[in-house]
Amino acid sequence: MALHILNRPFVQHTLTILRSKKTDQITFRKGMVRLGRILGYEIADIFDSSDILVDTPVAKAKGLVINDIDNIVIINVMRAATPLVEGLLKAFPNARQGVVVAKRDEADNLKSPDAMTVNVYYSKIPELNKKDTLIIADPMLATAATMLKVLDLVNGQPKRVCIAAAIASKYGIKRVSDKRPDIEIFTAAVDDTLNEKGYIVPGLGDAGDRAFG
Repeated sequence: MALHILNRPFVQHTLTILRSKKTDQITFRKGMVRLGRILGYEIADIFDSSDILVDTPVAKAKGLVINDIDNIVIINVMRAATPLVEGLLKAFPNARQGVVVAKRDEADNLKSPDAMTVNVYYSKIPELNKKDTLIIADPMLATAATMLKVLDLVNGQPKRVCIAAAIASKYGIKRVSDKRPDIEIFTAAVDDTLNEKGYIVPGLGDAGDRAFG
């Protein structure tokens, strides 16, 4: 499994705003959109590319095209991932989209984070083929219970699978990598621990509640 942590100053500036409890709803949502766009650009960097010649209005110039940039499927884990997906779509405007409506059972006893159950209420995911890159967007990769449930819903064999998250926990990363070592995770930060409710600490709270009020 490849882990990509976006440590550039502008990314960390955006993440700091998202973490702050003083950040209002609109600013939080805009920040998550911005971060989604940056995550999209980072994901595009792992794609194969080809050198070409392009005709400018004046002469020929050396250029580059990113292969498979139009073979993208983005899964929106609603509702929390919606602003993140909005940003990803700015990087990949031709992406096909899938949605999964899921909710963690927060009544679970989390003496063990892997005991958390996730209820899926609706899913609609495009059929994937060997040319596709699948991006699953979820702002918080915490216990990974939701992410593993989404992965079980995927049909087909994509070329690659990526997770786009604002923050990931060490536990969630390990749990995903143990089951799917082929997956690449893109995130702005990795936090150490989970609390008794399965929230990432220090994290940024409930991303869905903060984005939608």
